[in-house]
Amino acid sequence: MMKTQKRDKSERAYTKGYQAGSLGRSQDLCPHETEAPRQAWMAGWRQGRIDQWEGFTGVESVTSHGKVNHW
Repeated sequence: MMKTQKRDKSERAYTKGYQAGSLGRSQDLCPHETEAPRQAWMAGWRQGRIDQWEGFTGVESVTSHGKVNHW
């Protein structure tokens, strides 16, 4: 059960980071101070920035990295 909770929190952090990155927000807005959630958020942020730079928006951004985002 504990591993599932950790994975869910990391996935949520990644998704929130992706949202911020794809909207062009600063990485300084990362709300996490602990290492694991911060790393997940930053990974999502980087992927979001890459997708934004490559012109992916909306449906394209969902399919570009294989996850369905619920925002």
